Amino acid sequence: MLLQIDTTAAAEPIQAVVEETTQSMNLLEMAMYGGWIMIILAILLAGACYIFIERLVVLKQATREDKSFMDRIRDYIHDGKIDSALNLCKQTDTPSAHMIEKGITRIGRPMQDVQVAVENVGNLEVGRLEKGLVIMATIAGGAPMLGFLGTVIGMVQTFYDMAQTSGGVIEMSTLSSGMYQAMVTTIGGLIVGILAMFAYNFLVARIDRVVRLLESRTMEFMDLLNEPA
Repeated sequence: MLLQIDTTAAAEPIQAVVEETTQSMNLLEMAMYGGWIMIILAILLAGACYIFIERLVVLKQATREDKSFMDRIRDYIHDGKIDSALNLCKQTDTPSAHMIEKGITRIGRPMQDVQVAVENVGNLEVGRLEKGLVIMATIAGGAPMLGFLGTVIGMVQTFYDMAQTSGGVIEMSTLSSGMYQAMVTTIGGLIVGILAMFAYNFLVARIDRVVRLLESRTMEFMDLLNEPA
């Protein structure tokens, strides 16, 4: 007669232990286990989020412009109302309006001088829009490197603990402590770096849209000055 072993009772304690371990783990505890490098990564993530939101607000304001802006500028210039055109540019307060304002103040000079003045203001406006992008790019490239640094530190700690073990007996807890820290910092660095990279590329794309808008406004203004009165 074959013996039948009931494995259900033996499997239940093991399953209970696994479920208890899984439930006790959470992202906060995992992040805290990464050590001081996780604090730096958290600061970098907060900085990247601040730059991203602040630049989004600035870029949204830069592209917000009345569709009849250039038509009104054209009417003012053709009617000789230069002061009204300047006041309209000041009230609009956008990068393209700043360019047009500079060009209006140069009316009467050679066309080449007017175009150079407008383009110089456009370059300055683009430079203001790109403020903070260097920091964002640095975070995107530096965060994974910090994560890898934490990995190396964790592995060094693991081997150091192994070397300090007497009797040549190495317990799993000795190995898992340093390796756990190594993996956590790697994941944290990659997450921060990936998010910063996507945010940087998104902002660059939005700035390119503003640049194309400024180029279009420059061409419209120069064509306006060449139109017969």
